[in-house]
Amino acid sequence: MLQILIAIAALFGCAGIVFAAAGAHAKPGTGLDSAGHMLLFHAPAVIAACAGIAAGLISRPVGAIAAIALLIGVALFAGDLALRAYVGHRLFPMAAPTGGMVMIGGWALLAVAAFLAMR
Repeated sequence: MLQILIAIAALFGCAGIVFAAAGAHAKPGTGLDSAGHMLLFHAPAVIAACAGIAAGLISRPVGAIAAIALLIGVALFAGDLALRAYVGHRLFPMAAPTGGMVMIGGWALLAVAAFLAMR
């Protein structure tokens, strides 16, 4: 399971570089740079969460849910911005804000996972 999360995070890192470059060169002002930055911020966070789980520094079940929440949230956020930039419509109404809220929840869960591992 951790290897799958790491692989998805690595692919999100690749996508982040692509979106950041597209936002700077191909489609400036469309939000792709924001999508790229969110992908690039959260990809290493998920990898670090997986490393923390493997090292026993954070609770495994809660940490895994946190990592999944981070991936889902950033996928919604970046996916909505990319779809708007390339296709001209949203993923669904409020997709980007929903993704942002899921990312916030993922970070909060990651904190909980760390506290749970201290017991």
